[in-house]
Amino acid sequence: MKPRSRKRDDQPKAGKKKPRSFGGDNGFFESDAKRRGRRRGGDDDVESMDSDEDLADLGAGEEQVGEGAPEETADEKRVRVAKEHLERIRAIAKRVEEEEGEEGDEEDGREEREGKRDSLVAEILQKEQLEESGRIRRLVASRVLSPQPVDEFRWLVKHRQSVTSVALAEDDSRGFSASKDGVIMHWDIESGKSEKYLWPSEDVLVSHYAKPLQNSARKRSKNVLALTVSSDGRYLASGGMDRHVHLWDTRTREHVQAFHGHRGPVSCLTFRQGTSQLFSGSFDRTIKLWNAEDRTHMDNLFGHQSEILTIDCLRRERLLTAGRDRTMRLWKVPEESQLVFRAPASSLECCCFINDSEFLSGSDDGSIELWSVMRKKPTHLIKNAHAPSLFYNGFSYKEGDIAMSNGGSTEKGSHGDENCSSAHAWVSSVAVCRGSDLAASGAANGVVRVWTIDSDSKGISPLLSYPLAGFINSLAFAKSARFLVAGVGQEPRLGRWARVPSARNGVAIHPIRLKEDHTMVT
Repeated sequence: MKPRSRKRDDQPKAGKKKPRSFGGDNGFFESDAKRRGRRRGGDDDVESMDSDEDLADLGAGEEQVGEGAPEETADEKRVRVAKEHLERIRAIAKRVEEEEGEEGDEEDGREEREGKRDSLVAEILQKEQLEESGRIRRLVASRVLSPQPVDEFRWLVKHRQSVTSVALAEDDSRGFSASKDGVIMHWDIESGKSEKYLWPSEDVLVSHYAKPLQNSARKRSKNVLALTVSSDGRYLASGGMDRHVHLWDTRTREHVQAFHGHRGPVSCLTFRQGTSQLFSGSFDRTIKLWNAEDRTHMDNLFGHQSEILTIDCLRRERLLTAGRDRTMRLWKVPEESQLVFRAPASSLECCCFINDSEFLSGSDDGSIELWSVMRKKPTHLIKNAHAPSLFYNGFSYKEGDIAMSNGGSTEKGSHGDENCSSAHAWVSSVAVCRGSDLAASGAANGVVRVWTIDSDSKGISPLLSYPLAGFINSLAFAKSARFLVAGVGQEPRLGRWARVPSARNGVAIHPIRLKEDHTMVT
C-alpha cells in the first residue's frame, strides 16, 4: 500500500479530488512501465493459461471439498481435468471403432486395434488444440440439417421493452439478456427458468464507485445497451446510457462494481477470452480497458472519429471495432497500433471475429462483408442480404433474389438496391459460431439468415433462413453449434426511428440439427 500511495503523491493533482482505490479519473491510470509490463505477457501468458486459472474456472460451481479434506491444488486439478477429458476422447474413439465393425479375439488383433485407437485419440486431441487456437476451422455448416416442421424459434424469455443484447456462458448452459428498460435477466437454456438482476439503490451505486448524479432530482438511466460474460462465468458486465460499466457477480446476481470514465453512453462490451480483461466502447469515441478481477482501469485506446457501435475480442490481445465513421478497426493492443478498414459505401453497424485474420460485418445498406487482415477492402460482399420484401411476402423468398458481389463483379437478382433504403433491411447483428464456418445475420425483415463461410473461395454462401419478426438486435451461437439465440425487439437497439408493432420483445432460441461426427478428423 505504501508504494502505491507514494506514486499517487508524486503525480500532479492540479486541484482535483483525491482518487479512490479504483478510480477517480486519475486513479485509473498506472505508470507506463507497469502497464507495458503487464501487457507484454499478453499472448504467451494466454496460451499457457490452460493450467492454473482456466482449471480454477472449471472448478467454479462444483461441490466444495469437505471441511476435513485437504484442498485440491492447481496441479492436482489440472491432472484430474486432463484425465477426465482424455477418457471422453477415448470413449469417442471406441465408438468410432465399434461403428467400423472391427472384430477379432486374437492378442495381435487386440493390440492392433488399441494402437489404432491411440492414434485416433492423438488425432482428435491435436485437432482440438488447433481449433482452439484458431489455426484450423471447424466444418460445421456442412453438417447442418434442414429444419423440421416443428423446428422454429421458441421464446425463452420475455421482456417489456426491446432486447438490446444477449450473451451466452462458455458452457452453453445459461444465458443473459438486457433490454431498454434496464432489466437484466439470467436464464437456463434447458429449463427456461429465468431470474432477474436487481439494481441497487443510488447510495449503493455510489459506494461501488459510480459517479454521483449532478442533479439529485433526476434519476439514473438504466437503459442497457451491451452485455458480456467472462470466460469463467463469474462476471457479467453491462453498459448503457448512464455512461458506466457495471460489473455483476453471476453467482449471487449482485452488483459489485461501477467503472466510470466514459463521457458518452457505453455501447459495446467484450471480455478477452480466458482472462479478466474487459474492453468497453462508447459514443465518446474511446475504448477503455479494465481488469474485472482487480477492479482497475488499465488503458485507453483512441482512433475512431465517431460513435463506436460494436466490439469483439478473441483469445489474443486484439480488438475489432466498428463505428459510425464508416471504419472498422483492428487494434493490436500490445503494439499500440491499429489497422483501418473502410466500408465501400455505407456505415458499418456490427462486426465480429471469424478467427484472428478474418472477420464479418453488417452494414446499414443491407450488405454483409467478409474481410481479411491482408486487404483493406472486403474480400466478399453480399448486397441486399435482408431485403424488406422477404418480410412483407410472408417470409417467402428465393436464394437467387439476393445481389452478390465477389472480387468486384456484381451479380444482381430480382430485388433492386432501392429495397435496402428501408430501415428493415439494416443488418443489425452478425454472429459466428466460434472457430467454425457457420455464421448468422439479423435485420428487421422477418428472417434470421444462416451462412456458410467458404474456405476455398474465401466467400459467403446462404445456407438457411429462420422466420422471426422484429429487430434482431443481438445474436449468439452456442459453442457446440446446437442452437442459435436471438435478442428481439420492436425497436432497434440504438434508437426509436423505426418500429415493428407485430414483433415481441424477448429472447428466442432456435435448435440446429447436426449430422453426427464422431471422428472429428478431417
